[in-house]
Amino acid sequence: MARYMERTNGLLRVLRTNYVASQDEIKQYNWRSVLQTYGYLSPSEMETIQYNSRAVLEYVMLGKENEASLINSITRSRENARAVQDHITKEMWHNLNAYYLLIREPSIRQTIQSGDPITALDALIRHSLLLYGTIDITMSRGEAYSFLNVGRFVERAIIITDVSDIKLKEVNYRLDDELTLPSLRYLLYSLSGYEVYLKTSRGIMTPDTIMKQVLYDESFVHSILYCMSHISRYFKRLEGQSIPESFAHLDFLIGKAYNNLKYSTCDLKGGVSIGALLNQTRSDLYNIAIAFNKHYFGYN
Repeated sequence: MARYMERTNGLLRVLRTNYVASQDEIKQYNWRSVLQTYGYLSPSEMETIQYNSRAVLEYVMLGKENEASLINSITRSRENARAVQDHITKEMWHNLNAYYLLIREPSIRQTIQSGDPITALDALIRHSLLLYGTIDITMSRGEAYSFLNVGRFVERAIIITDVSDIKLKEVNYRLDDELTLPSLRYLLYSLSGYEVYLKTSRGIMTPDTIMKQVLYDESFVHSILYCMSHISRYFKRLEGQSIPESFAHLDFLIGKAYNNLKYSTCDLKGGVSIGALLNQTRSDLYNIAIAFNKHYFGYN
C-alpha cells in the first residue's frame, strides 16, 4: 500500500516536470524515456504517441491497460488499505478513498485531453500531500507505521534512481557537457529539490554538486542515501515483532545497500560511472523488496 502511494506521488511530479519542459522546448519534446519507465508499449506503439504530450499523460495517468499507470496504483493502494483497515486510521481510509474518487472524475480526463493538464496534476498532487499529512498526524507510531515507512522509502529510492536515469539518459550521462544543466535542473524539479539546491549552493549550478545532493545528501528528503537511512531506521523498529532469522537477513541486505551507496567512489564530474551506481542501487533495493515480501508477507 505504501509503495503504491509513494509511486503515485513521485509519478505525478515526474509528469508535471516533463510537461512543463515540453512547453519550453522549441522542437518537439520526446517522452520516450518516460514511456519506457512507466509503460508497457511496444516500440511501434511508442512511436505513435512519444511526441504527443496529452496522449502520453492520458496513457500514463489514466490507462487502465497500463499496469504502471497512476489510476492503477491508486486503485491497488485503496484495495490494500481496505484489507488492513484494522491497522490504519479511519481518516487515512477516507482520504485514500477520496483520492480514488478524484482520479476517476470525468473532469480530470477532460482537463488532460482538452484543458490545462497542469490543473489536473496540481489537484492530484495536493490530494497526495493531504494524504501524507493525514497519515503523519493520525497514525500511531507502532508496527503498522513502521511497515508503511519502510515501503514508502524503498519506493521513493527506486523512483529517484528511475528519474535520475531518465534525465541523465537525455545527455548520455555526460556531466562534463554544458548542455547538461537544463536536464539536471528538471531533475531537481522532479524531486522537489530545486529550492533546496539554490539555498545550499548560493545559486551556482554545477552538475557534480547537483548529483551529490540527489545521491548522498542525508538532509535532503529526496536523496537516495536519505531514503536508505530511513529504511534502516524504520526496519529496526520491527525487530521485536520479527522472526530473528528473517530480521537478520533483511538487516544484512539493508546495511549492504546503504554501505554500497555511502562508500561508493563515483565520478560526479564526468558522470560515466553514475549509471553503474544507479543500476547497482536499484538492484539492491529490489532485493530488499523481494526479501521483505518473502519473509514478512509470505510471497515467493
